[in-house]
Amino acid sequence: MSFSDYYHATQGQPPRYTLLTALELWDGPPGYALDLGCGAGRDTLELLRRGWHVLAVDAEAEALARLEAQLDDQHRSRLQSLCCRFEALPLPAADLINASFALPLCPPAAFPDLWHAIHRALAEGGLFAGHLLGERDDWANNGITILRRQQLEHLLADWEVMMLEEKEEDGVTAKGRNKHWHLFSVVARSK
Repeated sequence: MSFSDYYHATQGQPPRYTLLTALELWDGPPGYALDLGCGAGRDTLELLRRGWHVLAVDAEAEALARLEAQLDDQHRSRLQSLCCRFEALPLPAADLINASFALPLCPPAAFPDLWHAIHRALAEGGLFAGHLLGERDDWANNGITILRRQQLEHLLADWEVMMLEEKEEDGVTAKGRNKHWHLFSVVARSK
């Protein structure tokens, strides 16, 4: 599967509002962030602009090449990129973990371990920002990770939930295809 069209459509777009919400809630100096499934870098670039050190992870080398091409020397010095599937990566300690539209791509059997790894990687007070898909999403039967609201609330039981928005609507994908979305947008603080 090629993500080139997706990268082309999203490169240069503003950062996701889940990340912006997490950054507004962050009350210390810029720290260390993981951007899981970073794509062409719209969120990574915002973290770098705000002074964060970032490990950007994506399974596609093209995504990381596009990200690198957008960097100046100042930002490049605070970025480490890694081409691998994020669920296979031992997650390092972080202050913020961002996963915009990436977690559903984790195979369902690997998702529980990934979620625990995210929680373990965050220091107390660390923030998670990201998106998950619900059972009424058009992609629900595509072999990706899908959660019911109750399952998501259970996953967040040990977190301080700062934002949990559920949206269900007809819309389009970044590639311009019609799609029914059932989307959870999450920002949560590790306790």
